[in-house]
Amino acid sequence: MLILFTDTDTDITPEMAKEYGYKLISMPYSADGKTVYPYVDFEKFDAHSFYDTLRSGVLPTTSALGKEAYIEYFEPHFKNGDDILYVHFSRAMTATFDAMDKAVAELKEKYPERKFYEVDTKGITIGSLNIVLEIGDLYKAGKSAEEIVDWAKEEVDRFAVYFFADDLKFFKRSGRVSGLAGTMGTLLGIRPIIYMDENGKMVSIGKEKGRAKALEALAAHVEEIGDRIEDHRVIVASADSRDIADELASMLKEKFGDGLNVIYVDVNPTAGSHCGPNTVGVSFHAKHR
Repeated sequence: MLILFTDTDTDITPEMAKEYGYKLISMPYSADGKTVYPYVDFEKFDAHSFYDTLRSGVLPTTSALGKEAYIEYFEPHFKNGDDILYVHFSRAMTATFDAMDKAVAELKEKYPERKFYEVDTKGITIGSLNIVLEIGDLYKAGKSAEEIVDWAKEEVDRFAVYFFADDLKFFKRSGRVSGLAGTMGTLLGIRPIIYMDENGKMVSIGKEKGRAKALEALAAHVEEIGDRIEDHRVIVASADSRDIADELASMLKEKFGDGLNVIYVDVNPTAGSHCGPNTVGVSFHAKHR
């Protein structure tokens, strides 16, 4: 049997995971001296409470999982005679997958007949979630691991994500976005437009003054490079800023029709520790990233 895995950095919820057959790996964050594992230490993510904590001045940190954690997730399934397909967030953003590689190598020595497949979404949050759900559809349709991996080779780079950050102090501290240096220290209200590139890294590609202009920029990118987006999910994410997300969704429906399949999600707390409150983004099927 093939077992699907994904992680909480993809914005998936336990309800979604259950619907599509995923086992969920919890990616931790730390705040006020306490390390929290999403959907292990709590059942539902209270986005408003979490992002209000950040607004009050708390700056959470994140950390990678160790080898033993991956062994605990994967070994019961190998022992049971199952193979594993893990659809995960970008390798380029973390060292956690070095630990995973060591865990898988150790487990394959112990269970040489078992197979481990992975799909690097080269994204995070909704950029990953769009691919996770598409693969979930393929899994439910009975596709094999090899067929899913072949699909991913062609399609991963055709799911784009564009977003803007409301407060640069979070990204400045994390250092995970290239191209932000020219934005730092500029006038209040400047919002960098960021996307996930083909290498799985976050890159700032422009800046807009004010939310309205930033939203227009996101919608323009969707219109410019969107490909058959009416046939796919359009996922809109926000960090406790649903009103802004609604504005973006309305703009997209004006361009592409009310039948557009828009899904709203909250930016997960681990990723939200880096982007901060009021971040808004969109993921869609595209000609390219």
